[in-house]
Amino acid sequence: MNISDIIEEFILEQFDNSNDVSLSRNELANYFNCAPSQINYVLSTRFTTPKGFLIESRRGGGGYIRLSRVDLNKNDYINNLLCHVLNADLDYPTSLQILKNLSELNIINSQTAQALGYALSPKALAMPVKIENKQRANILKNVLINIIKG
Repeated sequence: MNISDIIEEFILEQFDNSNDVSLSRNELANYFNCAPSQINYVLSTRFTTPKGFLIESRRGGGGYIRLSRVDLNKNDYINNLLCHVLNADLDYPTSLQILKNLSELNIINSQTAQALGYALSPKALAMPVKIENKQRANILKNVLINIIKG
């Protein structure tokens, strides 16, 4: 297990009894004997909106990080995702995480998530990465819009 996995696991454990957690970036870095940039990396890659988290951060002396689990109803969550993917480039791992969250929230079933994952794969899209990421975002955007329409 690498340091990023350990930090992620530690932060997730802080959510045991709450949907909000306040942490000090420097205290975490000292605790794990790593650079504060390592904490930033974990936060920016593993605690993102598509993964169901919101981050509020204040830097400087006494700065903190407040993490919140997204506790939205299904339509709010989908609208939040739409804002995230609208006019964005969407890489394949992020799209898989979005599909996993949609499945875990019972917005789509696991078979649909798996099929969409194959349809959004680099092999299926087979185009230059920049165009591929844009196309993946457009496809997912249309799927989300159709889910909202019911």
